[in-house]
Amino acid sequence: MSTTESPLEAAAFAAGIAAFAPSRVPEVNSRPERRPRQHVIVSVDDHLVEPADLFSGRLSAKYSDRAPRVVDTDDGNQVWVFDDTVLSVIAINAVAGQEKEGPLVEPTRFDMIREGAYDVEQRIADMDVDGVYASLNFPSLVGFAGVRLQGLPDRDYALATVKAWNDWHIEEWAGAHPDRLIPCQIPWLHDADVAAAEIRRNADRGFKAVSFPELPGKLGFTPLASPFWDPIWRACEETDTVICIHTGSSGLPALTEGTMAVATVFGAGYAMMTAMEWLHARMALRFPNLKICMSEGGIGWVAAVYDRLDHAEGYRDAKVQWPDDVRPADVFRRNFWFCTLNDPSAMPQRDRIGIDRITFEVDYPHADTSWPDSQARAQWLLGDLPVEDAERIAWRNASELFRHPVPAAVQADPDAFGQA
Repeated sequence: MSTTESPLEAAAFAAGIAAFAPSRVPEVNSRPERRPRQHVIVSVDDHLVEPADLFSGRLSAKYSDRAPRVVDTDDGNQVWVFDDTVLSVIAINAVAGQEKEGPLVEPTRFDMIREGAYDVEQRIADMDVDGVYASLNFPSLVGFAGVRLQGLPDRDYALATVKAWNDWHIEEWAGAHPDRLIPCQIPWLHDADVAAAEIRRNADRGFKAVSFPELPGKLGFTPLASPFWDPIWRACEETDTVICIHTGSSGLPALTEGTMAVATVFGAGYAMMTAMEWLHARMALRFPNLKICMSEGGIGWVAAVYDRLDHAEGYRDAKVQWPDDVRPADVFRRNFWFCTLNDPSAMPQRDRIGIDRITFEVDYPHADTSWPDSQARAQWLLGDLPVEDAERIAWRNASELFRHPVPAAVQADPDAFGQA
């Protein structure tokens, strides 16, 4: 079987993670020992790999015979098939469990992926090993914000698959363990009114967040600053749905040549540019209660942005974009949240960043994940901070932002959940 990508595939995944057929299947499913716990952790940036049966029985009779499926290829790999569209990336960088001493092997079959990536019960078991109480999971197959589905030629069919993905996520994934998993939906990007109706419907079903691309204009959609998107922002504000913007969700900026080495180091740079695009699109000026969470971008750049925002107030061409009584830095502090994976040098700047705006991420099952040693990572980052500050970063800010309570017993004793 030949493989062809959807029209948005190249733009959305220009980071260039190459899939290839390895000579062996790495052992990824060994069970590590349960790690000692010192912190309650709520991770705002993890990922799931869509299981092969995700769409089974989830499409209407009109599309039941077109349900997306996993197919074995002649070269021994597996691909997803949506009508005549073949998506060859079944899992992006889902390499947790592989030995880190040698080269990481990009999975091309499900038996190369740790089961916790696509089996919810195994995911909870892996969270228990790691001491992670709760987790928000982004997609893999469908792309951040579902951009791979948006490019399917049949728009009605594409919308049906978006809804089916959300149904599965709330019913079979987050719904299987609502105390441990924070539901995050994918939106419909072709029609903001349809998308807004879905956000309201999904809020009623328990969704707390929506994954949205960094710069939709780069993917062929309406540019971010357009009032076209206002129905979505209004729906998010009215339902208290957090907008999660994951680094890399619109491909690499033009100022790089697309190498993974640059992308890995410069992730904070992408987040900084994206945050400024969102701030100056001024949707938070029109909808002052929006909650915008930057995912996998780090926090070291945030203090520098505040310095630049203060400096830019002296420039007339910057100031005229805002009402006289509004400071962009104040909007930024009010409406934006950030997450840290490994930012030790930023900790002394935590008050400048906003101690109530920093969250924690584990990034399971990707290559830079702290799993299964997130407790040790958290202690290294937070162990010298006042207890109140460490709690804010490790779990309390995320718990409040996503309205996901942590039981008092767990707050008092991080070892009080997930006992074998």
